[in-house]
Amino acid sequence: MRIFDPHIHMTSRTTDDYQAMYDAGVRALVEPSFWLGQPRTSPASFFDYFDALLGWEPFRAAQYGIAHHCTLALNPKEANDPRCTPVLDALPRYLVKDSVVAVGEIGYDSMTPAEDTALAAQLQLAADHGLPALVHTPHRDKLAGLHRTIDVIRESHLAPERVLLDHLNETTVKEARDSGCWAGFSIYPDTKMDEDRMIAVLKTHGTEKVLVNSAADWGRSDPLKTRKVGDAMLAAGFSEDDVDQVLWRNPVAFYGQSGRLQLGIAAPEPLHEGNSILRGGE
Repeated sequence: MRIFDPHIHMTSRTTDDYQAMYDAGVRALVEPSFWLGQPRTSPASFFDYFDALLGWEPFRAAQYGIAHHCTLALNPKEANDPRCTPVLDALPRYLVKDSVVAVGEIGYDSMTPAEDTALAAQLQLAADHGLPALVHTPHRDKLAGLHRTIDVIRESHLAPERVLLDHLNETTVKEARDSGCWAGFSIYPDTKMDEDRMIAVLKTHGTEKVLVNSAADWGRSDPLKTRKVGDAMLAAGFSEDDVDQVLWRNPVAFYGQSGRLQLGIAAPEPLHEGNSILRGGE
């Protein structure tokens, strides 16, 4: 089973997770930029983080045979902090980097006017740079947030087939699919979607333009949830081709719209900017 995890925050994971993911079949991933758990206090902290997603994390992933890509953005939560909004002006110099395959995560957290502004501006940046967009639908008031998100997308210059609406569930999947956007689902141990709920969605709505991810952030999460969904699909009677479509071909098709996917892994370099992940050796 080959797996492309289209949304996983490897900054919050260990090297043991990379090994376990490879053993489970993960060969490629996309790491979206996101909130780090406490407020950033200046744009410079974003830039250091972006640099890590462009350099250090691909280096770590390559040690374990996994192709690493990223999406970059001012995330919805921090779009409300005026100390962070200058990031919008600096994003264009990052969005031209080879391993950036979308603008994201963008979207809504609390559905504020500041989030409206940041979402519209970053959809325009995606259109300007020929990139798709990864959109975070809010965890609260999900259906109202989805409707508001779709309205902003329709007003933008970015075609819906270049937008992935993520963090969907049973209450939002139909409207998301009717919008023409791609549908993303984060699978968690205790919150959001689980494997059984995901199987029910797939049985009802099919496998076209559906992406499944583990997200695997700082809280209780599991970077092997993609594999567990694949196993659950097979147990539920889906074919191996269905599993390959959801876990590989769909994310390749969506992020392939960037023209920047590099799924082959070259022999990893021994050092990144003079540093190694090894300890205790030369």
